[in-house]
Amino acid sequence: MTNVTVTTYKECIDACIRCMNVCNTSYVSSLKGLDIFELRECLRLDRECADLCAMAVQAMTRNSPFVAEICELVAKACDVCAEECMKHPHEHCQECVSVCQECARVCRSMLVAA
Repeated sequence: MTNVTVTTYKECIDACIRCMNVCNTSYVSSLKGLDIFELRECLRLDRECADLCAMAVQAMTRNSPFVAEICELVAKACDVCAEECMKHPHEHCQECVSVCQECARVCRSMLVAA
């Protein structure tokens, strides 16, 4: 994935930004709930996923030579976060599931394009 432009990464950047925002929203919403103990793993994974998505956006915007590896890691983090969020009925958790799944799909498409 060397010598590509930010335009090449646009769909993945957009998916990562959306995922980062939804994971952060889910994190904050979970903190406000009464069942925080039940959501502790969800909280942890929301933060991890959001942070990794942010790192991926930064890597893609500077055309890092590690974009493929970072996108692969983001896809894995999104899968795990979505799997955990599926266990919880909260609206913010369910939104997180669909957005994480889409981000994982887009990140994996970047790997195929490499």
